Amino acid sequence: MTKIKKTLIQAIQERRATPSFDGAPIPAEDLRQILEAGLHAPSGYNMQPWRFVVVQSAEQKKKLRAASYNQGKVEEASVVIVACGDADGWRKDLDLMLENGRKGGMPEGYAAQAQSSVPNYMSSFSGAQMQGWLNKQVMLAFTHMLLMAEVMGYDTAPMEGFEQDKVHEALRLPISYWVVALLAVGHVKGADKFDGGRFDMGHTVFGEEFGKPLKL
Repeated sequence: MTKIKKTLIQAIQERRATPSFDGAPIPAEDLRQILEAGLHAPSGYNMQPWRFVVVQSAEQKKKLRAASYNQGKVEEASVVIVACGDADGWRKDLDLMLENGRKGGMPEGYAAQAQSSVPNYMSSFSGAQMQGWLNKQVMLAFTHMLLMAEVMGYDTAPMEGFEQDKVHEALRLPISYWVVALLAVGHVKGADKFDGGRFDMGHTVFGEEFGKPLKL
């Protein structure tokens, strides 16, 4: 396992969206560790609807760049993780999720309830509701990977600038997949991005109800 190079709080506070990468390859074990962090994220009903396409080859990065408004960092990054959600994942994976849950101590009563409640809930979604649900689930895993890469000493760039249909075509994605975001990972080339600052807690955090300051 790769030695951790930053604490979590350092990674959170120092992270910037990297503007340019040097293209140096990432060792397979490091990439595995980053991906594993995503796979351990929480999700609604533990359905884990995320699907990750790991793009490393020059040919595929070129195609992905063309689907991402020609952003150079797509080709420069050591790896680009295309984070998708599978709208049909719950249909295919419910039994497997329950099987794994039982091995981990899931009570039979809980499993029996989930066997009906998950399909009842998920099948009620409109297309827009499903996309919204997938966005939430996938971004939990996405953030786990981003922060793991940062604590390992890599630089990252979360990217939402892409064309859904073109990414589908470039990566030959199933129709049930919804592309949520791209995560470019590597080492920064040149100067890092400026510090854009963050609003202070008094601007965005309230105590007990809207408008009341949080007293800490």
